[in-house]
Amino acid sequence: MRKFLIALGIVLALALPGLAQDAGDAPQAEATQSEATGLRAVLQDYAKQIAKPSRRTIGPVIEAVAGSGEGASRFLQAWSDKRVGLRESDGAFFIVKKSGSDYELSDPVTGEPAGTAPKSDIKEVKPNSGVRAEIGVALVRFLLSDPDPKKRREALTAIDRNGEASHLEPLRASIPDEPDPAIKAQKQRLERLLTIRFGKDAEERVAAIDSFGADLGLDFRATLNPLVATTRKVFEGAPEGNVAETLKPGRDIPEDEAYAMLVSANMAPARISASEMQQALAAHVENGQVGGLPLAAMSDPVKREEAYATLAAAGEVPTRLTDAEAEKLVADHQYADIYAEPDPEVTTAAEAALTRVSRTVAGMQTVDLGLDALSLASIYFLAAIGLAITFGVMGVINMAHGEFITMGAYTGYVVQLFVPDYTLSILIALPLAFAITFGAGVAMERLVIRYLYKRPLETLLATFGISIALQQLFKNIFGTQARPLTSPPWLEGAWTLNDVVSISYIRIAIFVLALVFLALYLWVMRKTRLGLEVRAVTQNPSMAASMGINPDRINMLAFGFGSGIAGIAGVAIGLFAKVTSEMGQDYIVQSFMTVVVGGVGSIFGTLAGATLIGVLQKGIEWLNPSNTLAAQTYMILFIIIFIQFRPRGIIALKGRAAGD
Repeated sequence: MRKFLIALGIVLALALPGLAQDAGDAPQAEATQSEATGLRAVLQDYAKQIAKPSRRTIGPVIEAVAGSGEGASRFLQAWSDKRVGLRESDGAFFIVKKSGSDYELSDPVTGEPAGTAPKSDIKEVKPNSGVRAEIGVALVRFLLSDPDPKKRREALTAIDRNGEASHLEPLRASIPDEPDPAIKAQKQRLERLLTIRFGKDAEERVAAIDSFGADLGLDFRATLNPLVATTRKVFEGAPEGNVAETLKPGRDIPEDEAYAMLVSANMAPARISASEMQQALAAHVENGQVGGLPLAAMSDPVKREEAYATLAAAGEVPTRLTDAEAEKLVADHQYADIYAEPDPEVTTAAEAALTRVSRTVAGMQTVDLGLDALSLASIYFLAAIGLAITFGVMGVINMAHGEFITMGAYTGYVVQLFVPDYTLSILIALPLAFAITFGAGVAMERLVIRYLYKRPLETLLATFGISIALQQLFKNIFGTQARPLTSPPWLEGAWTLNDVVSISYIRIAIFVLALVFLALYLWVMRKTRLGLEVRAVTQNPSMAASMGINPDRINMLAFGFGSGIAGIAGVAIGLFAKVTSEMGQDYIVQSFMTVVVGGVGSIFGTLAGATLIGVLQKGIEWLNPSNTLAAQTYMILFIIIFIQFRPRGIIALKGRAAGD
């Protein structure tokens, strides 16, 4: 037995160190296993802090969760949304969702369903707003580096709307690894904007401001404006803070405003007006006296002041300062506008940047106004080019020209009823509108105009009557409501140069169409037999007839050609203007002015007239933007004065074509 015990002791002596080593290695093995599980191990290690989070101590916990790998962003989002629960039976965390009297559980790492649990076994983790703010910072890091570009853009949009100082560092950290050039540029711009607001020192913020130069972005200006915002304050001594401007009462600010500032700052009592003083005196009449003076004496302003002073000394009414006392109080204080931004270097840089931007904005506004004027000129030219033939070349005053424009617009509307493809419908509508209005113009010339040549007054009255009849016909067919003429998708939107300069694609298309028809007119009138015969008949019908030209046929074709161009103009104008029976009336006056001001009979004169009228109208609207009707009135007055000095227009014809 003794030998057995000795042997057992030797075996135990040899085995215990190994057991001790195994026991010592067990926690390390568990730790290694916990590290391998990532998020799950972090949740176990910080279970107490997660269950009862505090903003002062939660930072390291969030950092550990954020760096734990798979499931980190999912858990942080659920934690922020108060969708995390602790199962009290085993201390495990789950993402929870209420389902009747139970909770549906999801694994925080994989997101896979993990069964259900009764409410009694789940303790919801509800972080306060401070902890959620810390979690939000960590989430920004994940979203800015999310593999999905859409989520990265959404994160940038959210930061742009509600940027905070805590977003700056995660944003900077995400820039170098950003694979998308567009998103990277957006991140870099947003980083500079956040640096302006939350940079660590003035030098960094000033550098960020200067990096934008004269950038016209609204986001840049919106970032600068709070830096130069000021608050008007009053001081007993020298102004304190970042002073924008010192103010002198009576020169920079009214003295009444200065005194009101003293009252708001509790540096002076509120002034008692004369009427308030009289009401106070009336309220303290006793035995025919007030303030020790008889009522009969109250007709004297000096006695009223004396009586009120007596009541004020007794504490029965508020003290009333005299004008001299109030003026002295105002003079004894100093007033200044103080920047909200405390750093003078930053406000100086912001002011300089806003000055640069303002100059650039003014230049861009001029460019934008010029584009608007050019666009309006192209519309007027397109509307007037048909009239340049019927009136400018043929000398026929056609008051129904606007109704041909309307006819073309309604043609486009009807085509779109049968052809739902907007691109194809416009391609069909343009030649169809020309054909229909060409036919209507030929019919009008054959039935009415041919009998009224050389009789301008009768032509005006006849075409005016036709205009009214056509308007009523349009109302009977299409009703009085505006009809839609939808542009193709590729004409939607606008060409945008920057936040100031933009022009819609439809107006660009109309400008191009106007140039096309200018070229078409010049080709027809100068390179075709029809154009040669039209010019011959216009200048000398008898001589043209003796040369074998049929004047009646040429007049008919020329009138139809001018009416057809008006129909095409109607389709183009209808793409952005309302299509109603009175649509043509909006352009008939401008069309006649365009032809007359430019020079009757000259297509380049019509172009010059359209440009002059477009620029003039937009310029007047810019000077008086609240009243468009007044702008048109002033424009007509200018045209009347202009014609007095140049009755033949900008480009006057010479020779027989001008009737010399």
